[in-house]
Amino acid sequence: MRSKLLMLIAAMLLATGCASSKMIDSAQQELITPTADKAQIVFLRPSMFGGAIQSSVFDVTGDDVEFIGILSAGKKIAYTVEPGKHMFMVVSEAADFMEAELRGGKTYFAMVTARMGAWKARFSMYPVRNGGPGEYQYGSDRFQGWLESTELSENTPASRAWAEENDSSIRGKQLDYETVWKQKSPAALAERTLNPDDGV
Repeated sequence: MRSKLLMLIAAMLLATGCASSKMIDSAQQELITPTADKAQIVFLRPSMFGGAIQSSVFDVTGDDVEFIGILSAGKKIAYTVEPGKHMFMVVSEAADFMEAELRGGKTYFAMVTARMGAWKARFSMYPVRNGGPGEYQYGSDRFQGWLESTELSENTPASRAWAEENDSSIRGKQLDYETVWKQKSPAALAERTLNPDDGV
């Protein structure tokens, strides 16, 4: 009986979720090609599963935690960054990560997907491959449909204020779940890493 009650509560949370996003749709919906000294990564969340739950995305390369944005269902966020190695994090009830090695002048894509958590949806990030093995492929009709159907969104003062107000909780989840991440096998980490050749 108790397990059924917990499942019912979790389902209700997935249905009602959090408040609406603090982001806004970008006036310019076309992705811009980055300059030769910059790389761009686009985080997409096309699925409506867990749609009322927001997922926040961060660049956690080195010791810094750089807020990228709050990603809602049916949206995407473009992030311009220095080329080289990076670590990205998505946070909701828990935290999960994706590694990347990015080249200048290239655009990379990452899928943000939801799964059932203890109380609400949890999220993970997966690289979009430009050829080679991988579930998500840049050249596939399915991915191109997701790319076209998601709206580009950007930060607002409200979204940045949210990140500042929740900084302590975000860093706490980062510390907790980095331990889990570091226990993954080399093969599992490779599956969750954007490679230089995945850029377009």
